[in-house]
Amino acid sequence: MKMYDEKHVKNIVLIGAAKSGKTTLAEAMLFEAGIIAKRGAVEERNTVSDYHEVEHERGNSVYATCMHTEWRDYKINIIDTPGLEDFAGEVTAAVRVCDTAVLLLNAEYGVETGTVVIWDYVDRYRKPTILAVNHLDGEHANFQQVAEQARQRFGSAVTVMQYPVNQGPGFNAIIDLLKMTLYRFPEGGGKPEKLPIPPEEAETAARLHNELVEKAAENDDALMEKYFEQGNLDEDELREGLKIGMMRHQVFPLFCLSARHNMGSGRLMGFIDNVAPSAMDMPAELTTDGREIKCDAAGPVCLFVFRTLLEPHIGRLSFFKVISGEVKAGMELYNQKTSTTERLNQLFIADGKNRQNVEKLRAGDIGCTLKLKNTFTDHTLADKGAALEVAPLHFPAPKVRTAIVAKNKSDDEKLGEVLAEIHMEDPTLEVEYNRELRQVILHGQGDLHLAITRWRLEHIYHMQVEYLPARIPYRETIQKQAQASYRHKKQSGGAGQFGEVFMKIEPYFDGMPPLKEHPVRETEEIVLSWGGKLVFNNCIVGGAIDNRFLPAILKGIMEKMQEGPLTGSYVRDVRVSVYDGKMHPVDSNDISFKIAGMMAFRDAFHQAAPQLLEPVFDLEAIAPDTMMGDMMSELQSHRSLITGMDSNDGYQVIKARTPQAELDKLYAALRNVTQGRAKIKAVFADYAPVPAEIQKKLTEAYKKMEAQPV
Repeated sequence: MKMYDEKHVKNIVLIGAAKSGKTTLAEAMLFEAGIIAKRGAVEERNTVSDYHEVEHERGNSVYATCMHTEWRDYKINIIDTPGLEDFAGEVTAAVRVCDTAVLLLNAEYGVETGTVVIWDYVDRYRKPTILAVNHLDGEHANFQQVAEQARQRFGSAVTVMQYPVNQGPGFNAIIDLLKMTLYRFPEGGGKPEKLPIPPEEAETAARLHNELVEKAAENDDALMEKYFEQGNLDEDELREGLKIGMMRHQVFPLFCLSARHNMGSGRLMGFIDNVAPSAMDMPAELTTDGREIKCDAAGPVCLFVFRTLLEPHIGRLSFFKVISGEVKAGMELYNQKTSTTERLNQLFIADGKNRQNVEKLRAGDIGCTLKLKNTFTDHTLADKGAALEVAPLHFPAPKVRTAIVAKNKSDDEKLGEVLAEIHMEDPTLEVEYNRELRQVILHGQGDLHLAITRWRLEHIYHMQVEYLPARIPYRETIQKQAQASYRHKKQSGGAGQFGEVFMKIEPYFDGMPPLKEHPVRETEEIVLSWGGKLVFNNCIVGGAIDNRFLPAILKGIMEKMQEGPLTGSYVRDVRVSVYDGKMHPVDSNDISFKIAGMMAFRDAFHQAAPQLLEPVFDLEAIAPDTMMGDMMSELQSHRSLITGMDSNDGYQVIKARTPQAELDKLYAALRNVTQGRAKIKAVFADYAPVPAEIQKKLTEAYKKMEAQPV
């Protein structure tokens, strides 16, 4: 294929809510450019982008897919992304490496919550953005309403470039305000006929054109001066002003589309060619230590791997952007993160599942390679002497979790290895080997994300697995003081065991007054790794227990605190004072006092009004005003305490405190009642007391489990 320099490569990412038409638009763009001979359809499972078996099964995009077109002496790399929040990692990585985002808005539904969620990633990286109103052939299409919603959400930067003449089922004409021309499309779409603007539209078109000119002029002093002098700008000057505005995130051009009928995609590609920035125009990438890496083909070789995918029968595919230099097949590059050298035996340009072999790729371009051994998503490969590592991606935090086990116990070790590999490919799926809960826990972006992971395990890795409820990391504490003693005595031939301990336990809090009942000889304050503190007072007088046995008593208490008396959960925030005891000159030893200390602590704990604590999260949920009632109902039915409410441009923001035990179920419920339009974020806040009836239920369940024979 033709080799393009960094000035003539444009990288775009198609983003938008589910069903906004991203995959269909990509298909139309490839068809218009002659890359494919026939347009596929999502419903027919034959599009270039959605080619994975799981995408065919579900009827929507799961992976970000790379493609390219060649349009009027420019190469346009396209990454089509999923529209569901569960696959936010795919969107994050694609937005990061592309130079322009094309945000699709559904003409019938407007600015959806899913759009708002995705916009956060675009806004974070300050990417130049084109808005495209799609589905203008829909029965309920309303361009004016969508444009107004876009202005409300994205501000005055929204700049109308086109508007439809006859939106709805008969849609076939667009007025272009840059060229001041009417485009009328033939039946079935394709190349439009260029016509003068009809007289009945002249006033509206002139008004919107003037707004466009003013928007372009205000981004550059020279253009503004020329506009004041002449009262207008020519087409090239408009393009220059719009490009400057896009680079500054002050202009979001708004286009019209019917991707399904291939109307408007060619004009959009022309604008991308002529106006959208190339990688060379964009700010330089930064290294982890803050140095700039300029997009320069003559610079040191540096490429950034933004996604990794294991393809059956092919192996691991690594997709990358060439940040600097010129990458050639057969080149050896150094991975700063893993301190390993990788050989790039082959280079490809990808169009979905199809790959075209190339000998080299220059700065600013996007490509892929096969079978890198120690390089994964978010890794950098560069000339060894350059010591370059691109600043990392920032992936969204997980929202749901589940425990996972292999159905065949002999696969346990293999499952661990596979999950580690999947995490390297998809960093938004976090794997936790939780010793406290004795479970392997997957943390994902949503139930669908976890379902796709299970599908991959079963269909790609051929492992049968089971998802189980993830246990809750409860904590145990006490509410009042109590005293107890325990005598450990054992005699069975030879040396015996003897130790007796008297102790007092109290709820601990910072700043509590010192112990009065017994003189404190020594105090040890232990900050517990699981949160809270243990304060251990040595109040022994008169040599009732030798000092050398005190560490053993403390060890016994600590062991019981790691498996609390109520539910086997960690114990926190307790002050223990050992004030008396007995020992035997021959039979007393460390093990005797360890057991006596452990059992005395257990007995005192049961008398001290034990309290089970549960982790509580601060939750924020955003959804349209019309869904507020359903959201409030779900929150309250899942033990959430509403802490605040606010409204923002037709959306309700509800803040609440929710127990972790309810969080996964609540997340699914909110997604269900809002048809996936809710944006939900939860952050750990604190531990809070469990309601009495739930504590009783959990305690009884633990007793039954303990009573079962091993």
